[in-house]
Amino acid sequence: QAQLVESGGGLVQAGGSLRLSCVASGRAFSSSAVGWFRQAPGKEREFVAAISWGGTNNVYEDSVKGRFTISRDNGKNTVSLQMNSLKPEDTAIYYCAADFTPSRSVVRITPSSYDFWGQGTQVTVSS
Repeated sequence: QAQLVESGGGLVQAGGSLRLSCVASGRAFSSSAVGWFRQAPGKEREFVAAISWGGTNNVYEDSVKGRFTISRDNGKNTVSLQMNSLKPEDTAIYYCAADFTPSRSVVRITPSSYDFWGQGTQVTVSS
């Protein structure tokens, strides 16, 4: 089992920044790829970014490339998502999830590939 807790969400004006954190406990976090997903009202959960458990492979959804940066600190069991130049369309609940894939470099973008999920943190971007 792994427990994931997100933090750092909030209300920000368009163009602003937020830094989300995902802290894990339980099963060895350093052996999992970690993804960030988001879900806006009335929409399906969508992929945002993910990082391999080796930290060498990052993948981003096209609309956040160049604005969002994912990073991890395995010593602190933490994965962060730095979000800059936020837009109103980034408004959603953001979730982190852990994928205990056996591959050090694999990153997957489908929610069903992930084994454990946090409860989410709300991000609201006003225009």
